[in-house]
Amino acid sequence: MSGSCAAAHEKAASRQRPQVNDCKENQNIPYVSLKPIPTTVLEKTVKVHLAAFSLSSDKLDQFKRPKSLLEKNSNDVPLCKKTEIKKSGRGILTPKMEATSSRAESTLQKSSLDVHPESNTGQHKSTLDAVMVSADMESSQDGDSNEDTTPGLDDFSGLSSYEKKRLKNISENANFFASLQLSESAARLREMIKKRQPSESKRKKPKKRENDGTGCRRSMRLLKVDPSEVSLPATPPQPAFVADENPLLPPGPLEMTPENRDDNDELFKGFLQTWEEMSKAGSKNTKELPSLKSYKANVSRMVISEETVCKVTKGSVLSLALHPSETRTLVAAGAKYGQIGLWDVTHQPKEEGVYVFHPHSQPVSCVYFSPANPAHILSLSYDGTVRCGDFSRAVFEEVYRNESSTFSSFDFLAEDASTLVVGHWDGSMSLVDRRTPGTSYEKLSKFSLEKIRTVHVHPVHRQYFVTAGLRDIHIYDARSLTPRGSQPLIALTEHTKSVASAYFSPITGNRLVTTCADSNLRIFDSSCIASQLPLLTTIRHNTNTGRWLTRFRAVWDPKQEDCIIVGSMAYPRRVEIFHETGKRLHSFLSVEYLASVCSINAMHPVRYILAGGNSSGKIHVFMN
Repeated sequence: MSGSCAAAHEKAASRQRPQVNDCKENQNIPYVSLKPIPTTVLEKTVKVHLAAFSLSSDKLDQFKRPKSLLEKNSNDVPLCKKTEIKKSGRGILTPKMEATSSRAESTLQKSSLDVHPESNTGQHKSTLDAVMVSADMESSQDGDSNEDTTPGLDDFSGLSSYEKKRLKNISENANFFASLQLSESAARLREMIKKRQPSESKRKKPKKRENDGTGCRRSMRLLKVDPSEVSLPATPPQPAFVADENPLLPPGPLEMTPENRDDNDELFKGFLQTWEEMSKAGSKNTKELPSLKSYKANVSRMVISEETVCKVTKGSVLSLALHPSETRTLVAAGAKYGQIGLWDVTHQPKEEGVYVFHPHSQPVSCVYFSPANPAHILSLSYDGTVRCGDFSRAVFEEVYRNESSTFSSFDFLAEDASTLVVGHWDGSMSLVDRRTPGTSYEKLSKFSLEKIRTVHVHPVHRQYFVTAGLRDIHIYDARSLTPRGSQPLIALTEHTKSVASAYFSPITGNRLVTTCADSNLRIFDSSCIASQLPLLTTIRHNTNTGRWLTRFRAVWDPKQEDCIIVGSMAYPRRVEIFHETGKRLHSFLSVEYLASVCSINAMHPVRYILAGGNSSGKIHVFMN
């Protein structure tokens, strides 16, 4: 009984050997590919009988092999449908079928090695405890079982077209990725990264050059040594005093000598006589204020011509004043280089009516005709001097001098022009009494303002004056000023940038107009000097004149209580008049005769005459 069983076992083993892949054991196979095993599909059913089978330990190693695709993916990928094959008489695979199966399985293992060479190898080292495969195959009635057929996708006649295409794509993708050799490249990169250690890139400090006694090469001229290495004679010492570019003029009165004319010229004598006579004839305006409608009609008739445009000074015009004469048009201009230009507009030819004087050494920022005597013109300069030009005596008298400070603006504190209030650029202020020139003046201490640009006195309540500083507008009472400093009565803080000017309205002083660098003109109600002045109107106006143009300063028309005059950056160039409500009343413009920005403007106190000065010393006059 035992002998028959052993014979049966040997017979069964001999039957299943052709189906087992007898390839050598490869312990380095990391992974099994998903490539399907090509098999021969026969027309008849293959009946597989499984039986208990045991192998000795010496023969067990012959059957160790990696899992094939059929064993791994039998539940996932349907390779082919089961078809019944008739049993043959012998019940075993033919040699051709055995060779075909061996080739298919070896091809599968080879592709698996190409695609996944670095997979985990431990999981495929399990051994088969018992394997027993028997197949009884019957050849078909047509005798096709003995034919040698090559396995391929076309042989799976039972698969659908989608499954065939899918299997073909899987095969092509596996071959493509195997040809790229991505895993080998990744392995090489890992090894390179492991071998490479982070290099510490520290900047090497340059070695200090030891002093070898030679030293660096230097210019012999700078060492004051001639090429023959003989020392040159020492240069003489420079004088302690170096002349200033704009030296101060000597104190005391200066003769009224024109720079552009001969002082013995008969025309100049006649010019001075004309100014003296016009001053005597001038009288204070007592006319009633015109209505706004009448004012607009008169302003609209003001024109400019070639004869009313003339270059008066060399530098920029920083201040303007119109003589109050009702018969002749006389204009005074303060310039950048300390000049004062006087122009008789009615004189023809116009070049002969211009006379330029030089009473200051630095810019003249403020010029006024005296309200008590129009034959006197007072001027203030950055050089720290205030002078009064007297046409009757042809001299410039010195009113106030302070060489340690620079002046910015002044105004008449008394109606008879006997006292002045002078503003300094450093924020301090001085009260000057002209009745005792040179001896009686009081220098006030620095106020809370860091800088003072303009000073203006209230036309009715002359004890009040307003100062325009960097961003604040302060109103002071002259009666409460002390040398130790004073606090302002009112401080207006609505301005966001530096303020160029601030002026009371000319007749009642009930309005205050300010010009700010934030491109706004503001009008305040100053009818009641209280703790705060209400803001009435804000007029949007471009005040960005830039570096090379004089800053705009909006001023009141002395004939009209509620109208202000200001220059403009608009094209074509113009000078504009605004009402206190913010409405633009009129624009003075001329494409032919006004081609520049008139930053400084002044209106005649009685007549309808406007004078505008630009940054090249030219004056434009509009007349009715």
